[in-house]
Amino acid sequence: MTNKKTAIILANLGTPDAPTPTAVRAYLREFLSDTRVIEIPKLIWQVILNCFVLTTRPKRVAEAYDSVWTADGSPLLAILKQQAQDLQTRLSHQGIHTPVYAATTYGNPSIKSVMTQLMADGVESFVVLPLFPQYSATSTAAAFDKIFKLMLDTRNVPQLQLIKDYHDHPLYIEALAQSVERYWQAHGRADKLLMSFHGIPKPYADKGDPYPEQCRTTAVLLADRLGLASDAWAISFQSRFGAQEWLKPYTDELLAEWGQAGVSVQVMSPAFSADCLETLEELAVENRDHFLQAGGKSYDYIPALNTDPLHIDMMADLVKWRLIDRYDHA
Repeated sequence: MTNKKTAIILANLGTPDAPTPTAVRAYLREFLSDTRVIEIPKLIWQVILNCFVLTTRPKRVAEAYDSVWTADGSPLLAILKQQAQDLQTRLSHQGIHTPVYAATTYGNPSIKSVMTQLMADGVESFVVLPLFPQYSATSTAAAFDKIFKLMLDTRNVPQLQLIKDYHDHPLYIEALAQSVERYWQAHGRADKLLMSFHGIPKPYADKGDPYPEQCRTTAVLLADRLGLASDAWAISFQSRFGAQEWLKPYTDELLAEWGQAGVSVQVMSPAFSADCLETLEELAVENRDHFLQAGGKSYDYIPALNTDPLHIDMMADLVKWRLIDRYDHA
């Protein structure tokens, strides 16, 4: 089954083009100017952003990016491109010949540039899978906004099928569970398993963002699948920014408590479909150091699903039934 006029877009948040202050500043300006991400009144926030954040933060963030940068560039983008390639191969093995493209909400390759080129090449239908397991206005909706804004300037609007979330998809939960079990087989089992999700400001959740509830659903399903006792695991939220209250408990504070208790910890982040700065530097290094300094026994990071075969199987399951009605049978 082949339809050359359909394309699949795998989308993730994005990354700077290089681990330099200049590239990071450009990336942060685009990312932090999005009103989906920062809901402070625009005029006030632009003063804060340009006078304070973008004058101090890029150098420190660039150093963090440099510590995780690879020969293939940004880990997130390199993994995203490999995920797209693997998904296309997996679908091909199932007799579905639809091209898969990687795109990012911020930075390059942007959703706008990828879809614009594909429409110029004759693509008339898109299946878009943002690789954010749990829906949030700050991530999934921000990616959808890029598409909607592009459509405002498009005369011949293509058919769009947008996949909102997959926080409780059986293959997603199974992929997470098997990744933990493989880690246990190779490294043993710690006293505690911490599921650390990326945080959002608490007022966003208060306004109706379903993200925290979906995170908790993922965590409970995974804990049940692993057969964990209630005192053997916990959920937390990381990467807060600014002075306002974010979702709690905070990852760094909970790890400090556990460190003082002298327990061993294994940490994973089910909110991330690909390892990136927030997992490889913040979670795997920075939080580990704080935990051990507080007296913790041992600390290990369980990698994101990345290109795990079952992870790719889940992506294939999500997109293929949205494709079947669009095929011209050869």
